[in-house]
Parts: sequence; C-alpha cells; structure tokens
Amino acid sequence: MNSTLALAELPQLARRTLSDTVYEALSDLLASGRLAPGDRLSLRQSAAALGVSVMPVREAVSRLAADGVLEVAPNRVIRVPVMGAPAFRALVETRIAVEGIAVARAAERRTAAELAAIRRAEAAFRAEAEAPEPDRARAVQLNRDLHFAIYGACGLGPLQEIIARLWLKAGPVINLDLRAHPERLLQGFALRRHAEAVAAIEARDGAAAAAAIAADIREAAEFILTRGGLRDVQGED
Repeated sequence: MNSTLALAELPQLARRTLSDTVYEALSDLLASGRLAPGDRLSLRQSAAALGVSVMPVREAVSRLAADGVLEVAPNRVIRVPVMGAPAFRALVETRIAVEGIAVARAAERRTAAELAAIRRAEAAFRAEAEAPEPDRARAVQLNRDLHFAIYGACGLGPLQEIIARLWLKAGPVINLDLRAHPERLLQGFALRRHAEAVAAIEARDGAAAAAAIAADIREAAEFILTRGGLRDVQGED
C-alpha cells in the first residue's frame, strides 16, 4: 500500500486537539470575565501567550466568532462585542430561565460529593469577597466557578452546554459588575444570594435554589444597567 495515501487517511489529531485547546482557553477567558466588552485580541499575541502557532488561534477565533462571542472586523481586528442594553436584558431573562432549571435539578439530585464541591466553591468566593483588599478579577472567576459547580450537579449534559454558551456572552459583561466596581463586592448582595442558593441546595429545595440564583442574576443585571456603564458604552436607554 502506498504510504503517502495511508498517511493522508489519518485524522490530524494534533492540530485538531490544539485548536480545541485554544478554543477552551479563550472560552475560559470570556466566561470567567477576564475579558471585557470592547477588549481587543491579537492573533500573534494570543498565540505567543499560549505557546502555539497562529493557525490554531485563528481557527478557535473563527469558531467563537460563529458563536457570536467574538467579532472579526474587516481589518482583522478581533474584539469582544459591546452588548447593548436590550440584548443584555434578553440575555438576563434567558439565563434566569435556563439556569433556574439547572439549579432546581441540582438541588433535587445533588450527591454529597457535589454538595461538598459547591460548598467549597462558595467558601472560596466568600473568602475573596471578604478579604481586606479583594482581587476583583479573581472574584469574578470564583463567582463563575461557584455557578458551574452548582450547574454541574444537575445531571443534564446538554443543559450544561447551553449554560456554558450563555456564559461566553455573559462573562465579559460581568466585568462591569464585580470586577470594575468594588462596592458591589462590599455590599454583599452576591454573598447573600449565594448563601441562600447553597442552603436551598443542601435542603433539596429546588424552588428556593432557583429563586436565589434568579435574584443573584437579576440584582447583578440591575447594578450593571444603572451603575456599571453598559448604557454609557452603548448610548442606549
């Protein structure tokens, strides 16, 4: 058999895996709030930071652009989209509906190990938020970690995938809440709602858990809309 033909039939495992790895890394930056609306990305700088060539970064960016969570301008400038207030409100209502299903199921189905993981995630966020000088970027990431520890206990993989896609859009905007405004941490709204959610999950009270997460999402959204600068960025009412 011709070895060239045989090699041509092999899947490009290394390249595909590398592209997926870059996609996951960039997705994590978006979902964890380490990128803000309007932030720009360079293919070359991203490739250098990840220790890869430009090609897998370009492929990952193309996928994220298809998902609507990155924009590629005609001049090849890559940036995080700046979301308008109406789109943000629609995202908030969608998150409340979808994440409410996940947290209610998590409360009803969680195992002891999953509850322990949720408690650890809540304690980590609380410790950072109550620190004398909290690291706001880390607080944003720990907030994401807590939410996903909860949703991970729902037992529905497709639902978790939907939530992960929603957070690719929500993560950068959360920058306008916890990270950009330290008073949000000091006021303790998120801490209270998180504590309520964990207590409800411990009690296997799905309705109360969903209500706590809904309040957490809605209160953060109102803060962003009124004080977080979203309307100023967009010039919208």
